[in-house]
Formats: sequence, C-alpha cells, structure tokens
Amino acid sequence: MTENLTKETFLEKVFNFEENQEWKFKGDKPALIDFYADWCGPCKMIAPILEELSEEYKDKIDIYKIDTEAEQELSAAFGIRSIPSMLFCPAKGQPQMANGALPKAELERIIADVLKVAK
Repeated sequence: MTENLTKETFLEKVFNFEENQEWKFKGDKPALIDFYADWCGPCKMIAPILEELSEEYKDKIDIYKIDTEAEQELSAAFGIRSIPSMLFCPAKGQPQMANGALPKAELERIIADVLKVAK
C-alpha cells in the first residue's frame, strides 16, 4: 500500500533537506514519491495505478504520496509547479522527476531505467 508522508516522515525516510544541501537518500530501497492534491483529476486517475504498482513491487520499492496542499514546504523544496509530479529516488544516485499522469507502462519503464528495479 502507498504511504502518505508528512514533512517529518519525509525528512526521516527519504531526504533531510534541512541538514543537507547535497542529495542523500535515506531509504533502504528505491522510492517513488507522488506529489498530488485531492482536487486534482489526473492525480485521482493515477492513484489506483500507484496502488497496483505498490502491490506488484511490494518488497522492491517504496511508494509514497505527498499532499501538496498539506505539505506546501515539501512541494516548494522540490519546485513542484504542476501535479501530479513524481520523484523517482534510486537507492544510489540522483533522483529524477516526471510530470503528469503517466500510463502504467511508462511508470514501469521509469522504475526499470531510473530505479533499476525489475518486476
């Protein structure tokens, strides 16, 4: 199941941007982070896809959601201007951002290419 993050849990599980300027991933497995809002139509369209992916990649990646309305500081820290936006965090290396309600096949391709995780 996808997990909602607050700023506090984000700092703990993903990246403490208050302590580090340089990206330093804190997770023990790659992560996909969905920046969304309840009023956003495309966000609602991809929510079930993200739930499916979280089942299919259960022990391989973490899938988190961040409510941009509730967590405006987090959204600003990542320069989120349009939603949905997804941050792909590999276990090693730099994260990459993707914008828009991407189809499942495209999300799987990014998981394979950026997160280096096969199904």
